Amino acid sequence: MVAIVETQNLTKIYGEGEVAVHALRGVDLRLEQGEFVSMAGPSGSGKSTLLNIIGALDRPTSGRVAVDGVDLSSLSDTELSRLRRERIGFVFQSYNLIPVLTALENAEYVLMLQGVPPAQRHERVRELLRDVGLDGMENRRPSELSGGQQQRVAIARAIASEPALVLADEPTANVDSKTGGALMELLHGLHETKGITFLFSTHERLVMRSAERLLWLRDGEIAYDGPPEGNSEL
Repeated sequence: MVAIVETQNLTKIYGEGEVAVHALRGVDLRLEQGEFVSMAGPSGSGKSTLLNIIGALDRPTSGRVAVDGVDLSSLSDTELSRLRRERIGFVFQSYNLIPVLTALENAEYVLMLQGVPPAQRHERVRELLRDVGLDGMENRRPSELSGGQQQRVAIARAIASEPALVLADEPTANVDSKTGGALMELLHGLHETKGITFLFSTHERLVMRSAERLLWLRDGEIAYDGPPEGNSEL
């Protein structure tokens, strides 16, 4: 199998001396192509730090991380930015949509940055918006959409460039349980039909249980890695 994410002895320390915080302590992780993985654990366990380092938004203190076969430590900031744009999709709990843009414009924003011609990106994004249940809402701005609909736009934006990996940070945190369940069904469907590799952090048991593989972090280490039903914390 192809490794989409691979980390070796990954550490992250914030601060120095007596005030130093060890956010990650020697994390070894391998995600293969097409996996659907949730990451959970108590607050302060290192979930967000690990997600940010895998997403090339932060650099580790030591250790190695590779995404889609590319060693991130060898890249400049400009090259990391290009990798994020071309190989990684992001879904944030706060949606991060641009208020003045329509659903269509928000979803195609990454494609625009990549220089994809307008006609080509319009066609691809209209199809994606249909896939995520937003057919007919292409011209609505974020303020005219519910929280669940905004998150669907964010999901369409994340997968529009056909990335190797999609990282989702608490994707159901700002919606009710019914909408959250529908969003997870949507992600499952996209995973199955498009073969996208998903890694998402969560505090919600519904999301943990919907994954095929669960990573449980505690004190900056992976304390459990396996099927959700095998974790005694749930």
